[in-house]
Amino acid sequence: MYTLLYNITTTPGAGMEVPQQSDVVIVGGGVVGLSVAYFLKTLSPGVRATVVEREPGYEHCSTLRASGGCRVQFSCPENIQMSLFSIDFIRRFPQLMAVEGREAPIDWVEGGYLFIVPPEHIGLLEANHAEQIRQGCVADLLDPAGLEARFPSMRVDDLGAGVHTPHDGWCDPYQMLHGLRRKVIALGCQVVADEVVAFEVSGSVVRSAELRAGGRVAASHFVNAAGAWAAEVGAMAGMPLPISPLRRFEHYFTCGNPIERLPYVKDLARMAFRSEGVGFSGGVVDGSEPRGFNFEVDHGYFERAVWPAVANRFPAFEAAKCHRTWAGLYEQCELDGNPIIGNWPGVLENFHVCAGFSGHGMMHAPAAGRAIAERVIYGGDRSIDLSRLEYERVVENQAYGERGIL
Repeated sequence: MYTLLYNITTTPGAGMEVPQQSDVVIVGGGVVGLSVAYFLKTLSPGVRATVVEREPGYEHCSTLRASGGCRVQFSCPENIQMSLFSIDFIRRFPQLMAVEGREAPIDWVEGGYLFIVPPEHIGLLEANHAEQIRQGCVADLLDPAGLEARFPSMRVDDLGAGVHTPHDGWCDPYQMLHGLRRKVIALGCQVVADEVVAFEVSGSVVRSAELRAGGRVAASHFVNAAGAWAAEVGAMAGMPLPISPLRRFEHYFTCGNPIERLPYVKDLARMAFRSEGVGFSGGVVDGSEPRGFNFEVDHGYFERAVWPAVANRFPAFEAAKCHRTWAGLYEQCELDGNPIIGNWPGVLENFHVCAGFSGHGMMHAPAAGRAIAERVIYGGDRSIDLSRLEYERVVENQAYGERGIL
């Protein structure tokens, strides 16, 4: 854990003009960056927080291309604890994000999650289930007979077991993003439509951020919440990050046959889909996809990869029809798939990274945002110990990843 080296001033800041001085500059105005801003203002209302977002229309924002899923099904205690906090935060989102008495909708659906594994992975699933129970989760471990009883449309003859977490679910990423944005502006944060193109670094301290439009913002702390672009932002400050953009597709499809309402279904082959209105939303992530900022849609991918996987598990989907496909980016942490949260002690003391969530950014944004705010204001974690997710593991090349679950 590190100490707070720079005192934050408590003079309130307001207005939407580009400031010359701030307390905290947050690079990236997606749900992670906005969550950092929200918790900075709620933990210390006088903090001057500036969010710099280069794409105010959010055309390529990963949040708006996400599925909106939120689950406690992880093996690492930190991820489970972040999920528990974030799910509770999302449930209370309409009231927490209210502005002038007007609540902020988020369309939370408590549809549950189901993670299924073949027989050879039962041991890991049982260990993960035990950890989830230790952390206070409601999670049901089901054998094939139990799976078939609960989800009669599912083929179970090749499965070993599954875990069903009924209080998990999904929300509307668009509403989450814009609800947070409205709230942080109402709290006095400055959300600037510009792009950080350089940092002024002196010794182990970042002094200011240079903007493409020509301005420069000095601050005591800087936060890299740039998602799939986090490695580029880190490089400008001299902080190498093993984070790459990984293209993945989301599909909206209908079943074609009667089927019960399903939870968010996931397996080790990276099939993941959930109910959405009268249809379903999801896909199959190809982890071998070449890294890069590629938003081109492969309209044949559903027929080649998604339909076979879904129909194999649920034969009712034999007549499935895909109605829409879109591409988005995971901010893939190539070291271990877990986020990088923290500074670089002794090298970049006041430059904090909050990125590399590898597909879990929206669900963990509230908890991660709170963690960064606590580190900036208090000098360390107050709520969840996230020391094992810090940047030191990157420097030391020590992976700390999930086990038996993605």
